[in-house]
Amino acid sequence: MSLTESQAPANPEGSSERVQPTDAELVHLIGLTSSELTTLMTERGQPAYRGKQIARWLYSKRAASPSMMTDLPASLRTDLDTWAVARTLSAIRMDAAADGAIKYALQLRDGLAIEAVYLPYQDRVSVCLSSQVGCPAGCTFCATARMGLKRQLTAGEIVEQYLWLQDAQPNRRISHAVFMGMGEPLLNVEAVIQALRVLIVEVQVSARNLTVSTVGAVPGMLRLAESGLPVNLALSLHAPNDGLRAQLVPTARAWPLLQILSAADQYRLQTGRDVTYEYVLINNVNDSEANARALTDLLDGHSGSVNLIPYNPVKGIEVYEPSTSDRIGRFRRILVAAGRTVTQRMRRGLAVSAACGQLAGADGSKTSQRHIRRSR
Repeated sequence: MSLTESQAPANPEGSSERVQPTDAELVHLIGLTSSELTTLMTERGQPAYRGKQIARWLYSKRAASPSMMTDLPASLRTDLDTWAVARTLSAIRMDAAADGAIKYALQLRDGLAIEAVYLPYQDRVSVCLSSQVGCPAGCTFCATARMGLKRQLTAGEIVEQYLWLQDAQPNRRISHAVFMGMGEPLLNVEAVIQALRVLIVEVQVSARNLTVSTVGAVPGMLRLAESGLPVNLALSLHAPNDGLRAQLVPTARAWPLLQILSAADQYRLQTGRDVTYEYVLINNVNDSEANARALTDLLDGHSGSVNLIPYNPVKGIEVYEPSTSDRIGRFRRILVAAGRTVTQRMRRGLAVSAACGQLAGADGSKTSQRHIRRSR
């Protein structure tokens, strides 16, 4: 039985046959907090405590459907099955890399697909979550950007990725999550905020272990700051000036770098969380010593570390190459000499196209066949 199968509501003409509700008519229970589920239950004439019971089944016991919530009255389970759904995602492919990273292609109810990545480390387990099907940002070095934006993900679909990966890898608790998969999270900011709230309140992931990455969608940055959720913010700069950035990140034309950095400062003030500046290094494009010095000047007066990301090759984008180790080293030394804390992102899942910038949602495939490929 599919995770999304449910009983349909009775035929309005009184027939004993039941018709399948449309997706628009179904309430996605995952993505709602205990408080919201309590309100939902009381509005339907149920005791308030039913909301907390349902939340426990969704987020602790991992119920796939209302019919599995066995401490609810049978009549309530039957009723829920007519207008609500719990799990909606199904796996269509898994690609496991030798370094431990595992990429999952997950099919949505409408047949579109997204990708999420499981990333085990010695001291923690992280997951990389998608926030949109495709992406409107148009970054010229990114596989997801080539898809364009197909649709927004709901809060429930975002949270389900975490739950699905935890169920698929039950031996270690997922302690961290980064919103760095498919999509620009802050162009889907309300769903992302709701998903963060559920992960913090219901799934019990520490806010300090959650990171949202953005190319600098200023309204979304300010809205996230106002949410009161002290999560980490990673700002994808990728260039030290507006001209070069517009070539690499077309949406940069909407928000100049100075405006983006001002929003980052506001985020820091409101949340108390430092901002990380991400910078993908592309050979002979944005990795010169002059670029490094310009980046140092740009960030002067703005606290936060710089995370250097060697470019990960994308099939179909042959114009770019990763920076050489020598160029990365010189770029990094200039930043460090200026007093900036600099880290370099570990390349995980590169062999199975699970690294930064390589997710492409199985091209929206509607296939239900599951393929497993392990790199050597």
